[in-house]
Amino acid sequence: MSETGAEPRPLVRQLPDPTDASNVRYNPSLAELREFARPDETTTEFGSPSYVSEYRSRSADRTKNAVDHEFADRDHDLVADAIDAACDAELICVDRLMGRHPDATFCCRLYVPVTYARIALAWANLFEPADGRDPDLYTVQLPDYDETAIRVFPDEGITAVLGSDYIGEAKKSFLRLFMYRIKQLGGLGLHAGSKRVRVRDGDGTVRIVGQVFMGLSATGKSTLTSHGCWLDDPEDAAMLQDDVCGLLPDGSVAGSEGKGLFIKTIGLDDEQPELYAAATDESAILDNVAVDDDGTVRFDEDRYTANSRAIVRREHVASADDEIDLDRMDQVFFITRNPLMPPVAKLTDEQAAVAFMLGESIETSAGDPSRAGESIRVVGTNPFIVGSEGEEGNRFHDLIRELNVECYVINTGYVGDESNDVGVTESVTILTEVARGTIEWTADERTGLTIPESVPGVDVGAYYVPDHVENYDDAAAELRTERREYLDRFDELREEITTAVY
Repeated sequence: MSETGAEPRPLVRQLPDPTDASNVRYNPSLAELREFARPDETTTEFGSPSYVSEYRSRSADRTKNAVDHEFADRDHDLVADAIDAACDAELICVDRLMGRHPDATFCCRLYVPVTYARIALAWANLFEPADGRDPDLYTVQLPDYDETAIRVFPDEGITAVLGSDYIGEAKKSFLRLFMYRIKQLGGLGLHAGSKRVRVRDGDGTVRIVGQVFMGLSATGKSTLTSHGCWLDDPEDAAMLQDDVCGLLPDGSVAGSEGKGLFIKTIGLDDEQPELYAAATDESAILDNVAVDDDGTVRFDEDRYTANSRAIVRREHVASADDEIDLDRMDQVFFITRNPLMPPVAKLTDEQAAVAFMLGESIETSAGDPSRAGESIRVVGTNPFIVGSEGEEGNRFHDLIRELNVECYVINTGYVGDESNDVGVTESVTILTEVARGTIEWTADERTGLTIPESVPGVDVGAYYVPDHVENYDDAAAELRTERREYLDRFDELREEITTAVY
């Protein structure tokens, strides 16, 4: 799709045309980009490049968009400065395609200074080469600007990233607008991974299940999405998307990143075999990972940040499918780390909309490093929403109800205290049995949730929350009160959702 509408885009027209601008190197190859970035590179023991940036997480508190914020003259001046600088600086310009869905494919154009070629190299490895079409979305990233500010004009499709050299700003600048465009199509952008699972159900019939995982960075989204679930033919599990996708009105889920994944690496080990193998391939690009002068990689060390990352190629992730679009979303899982939640619970449509609005998790180093580990709530577990958050919840409720989607909340942290950790083995087993339809569910009066009575392969009774929380009833009542008060903030949110707090 080339445009969502015929709209004037004066800011875009002021950007240099890379096909004839003398100051722009247009669409260099990946090999050329690595050569431009060579002065900043440490070569790892695997032969891959590793880079360290000054900014190591998103500057969320410095980000404003023209839909949700009233832009003052200073905001417009910042964007004008970025465009003026882009017309004079020695730049690299790279075009890439985001998405493959016939209704949701966008051409993206990134401008960065040649001296920050590593940003272009990493970003270009995430998306597929463009096909010559005119760009839909534009980002100008100028790390040396003397003020840190990210300004977004969603309807013009342009983002200015000033004063930050973090690769994640370039990536999310386009994915943020991908989700905005999906919403304009009547769907909903999701900060989520998607997966296609082929399993035998209780009758032995092989069926295909589309699963979507919604969660903040570092809560297990990539781990669950990429996990092969230890399945043998004819059963299998294939990852389609890791980070951002779009639910369309027909129930299909459009992918965004067709070539690579931007994965967390802190603590990466053999318990995540698919991701570990890809991160240790020579094609990976390491970002703020602890790498010694001799190239030794130390994924277990937060030398620079706990938000260390790797850009890995999909082709080197064993569970990644060739496709990035999901034919249909059958099941959605909200990933939480709330110790008052069971390992898994089945939700009604209204409870699922509540879970969407609550977005309960923990703050991570990817968002606000100073608050890492704190309990937080982020609508849709999506800090990149453009537009009304309450309307976002209403849209989610309408879509899952119309599409008859099964909804669950899954706890990837611990129940009660850290002695009752819900491990990867338990979580993956639960996901597999949910797909198979073999879990026996029961409406539990004390928790007010529909929880498993039995799960093949998991002693789910050992995780019954009231058994592990002192004064559970008081704690649960306090949590429900907090949730109701939180939902009351959203004036647009429909009453049928606000009254379904669990």
